[in-house]
Amino acid sequence: MGRPFGWLWAAYTVSAFGTWFAFDAFPLIAILVLHAGPTKVSVLAAAGTAVGALVAVPLGPWVEFRRKRPAMIAMDLIRFAALASIPIAFALGRLGFAQLLIVSVTVAAAGITFGAAAGACLKALVPPQDLIVANSRFEAVNWTSSMLGPPLGMAAIGVFGPVLTVTADAVSYLLSAAGIRAIGGSEPRPVRTDAPRGRRTGSLLDGWRYILANPALRPLLFNTALNNGLIMAATPLLAVLMLGPLGFAPWQYGLAFAVPCLGGLIGSRLTQPAVTRFGRHKVMRTAGTLRACWPIGLAFIRPGTAGLMLVMVVEFGLIFCSSVFTPVLAAHRLDHTANDRIARTLSTWSVTTKATIALLTGLWGLLAGFTGPRTAIAIAGLLLLATPLLLPRRAHEPEAGLSDAPEPHRDQEEPSPAP
Repeated sequence: MGRPFGWLWAAYTVSAFGTWFAFDAFPLIAILVLHAGPTKVSVLAAAGTAVGALVAVPLGPWVEFRRKRPAMIAMDLIRFAALASIPIAFALGRLGFAQLLIVSVTVAAAGITFGAAAGACLKALVPPQDLIVANSRFEAVNWTSSMLGPPLGMAAIGVFGPVLTVTADAVSYLLSAAGIRAIGGSEPRPVRTDAPRGRRTGSLLDGWRYILANPALRPLLFNTALNNGLIMAATPLLAVLMLGPLGFAPWQYGLAFAVPCLGGLIGSRLTQPAVTRFGRHKVMRTAGTLRACWPIGLAFIRPGTAGLMLVMVVEFGLIFCSSVFTPVLAAHRLDHTANDRIARTLSTWSVTTKATIALLTGLWGLLAGFTGPRTAIAIAGLLLLATPLLLPRRAHEPEAGLSDAPEPHRDQEEPSPAP
């Protein structure tokens, strides 16, 4: 799909592998280096995502009317600087829990802002008919890195300690920034078209207003937020169940989630052929419905090999359906969002889903305290069965005029070197 997309894809690939290579590095640093207890580790895991999402709320409107590639490079450099501060502080003997928390919030907020700008960048680089293929490639990278990164990272932590993986993650963002700059070409400054300069007080809510008023986006936001939230809320409870009462070894727990990532590779490769044959709406509804049917099976896990195989089968099915659904959702979302609304819409989408995940994870932790982890997992699975009711019942064509707004840039031919 051209040299510009190739550089964007390469930048995403290197940062994705860096992120998964450093998977769970912060909790491990808190435990192994700072000797933090379970309360602090839980606060680090939840607060980093929740506060990062809150900080990112005003950044969506900020990035909307700025050049997207410089904004993406800035977010990569911010993440590089924040993560690089950890090995520096560690070497100086000054690393503390507060710094871990600040870095976690900074990385989360910069990640949401980067994703909002990247969506607009992708829509400008890729023709509409190639959006599903492009998002499928990103999805394949995500599942490949999630399958290979954590085992390699854990091995590196065992030999060199957790700070090394954070250093590698920091370098990956520096390389990502270099890849985005290599896209080249000119990018005109977007022009504000939706409000006069003096009236910006409501801009923070523009993303929610736009989504809630759009019948093609509104049900998908609710579906995605609840589906992801319920799945992630049950994940730590499954870890408690498997590593505690059921007696699985840590390597078995890791294997149970690494092997099913193959389903993500297979699903992402089958997405475009499925859409070509059955149509985007039918594929999105079918995959979105099927992905909600798998997690209830985790409530029936038992000790031993049979239990381990059950987790692998359930996770494989869930990941396969999700990897088909996600690229179609991403393309659908871009097609139904005006070019001068993309950053705010995607930022709002990320903030909403991350906040929902944080809220439901906390609630399900409390629920598990009363009912036990198995019952809480079962309740999450039962509620997931209702989420397909939020999927759009009919196909929506993009509204006329969505492509008439000024685009950030569209480099269809070989771009000139960046200045």
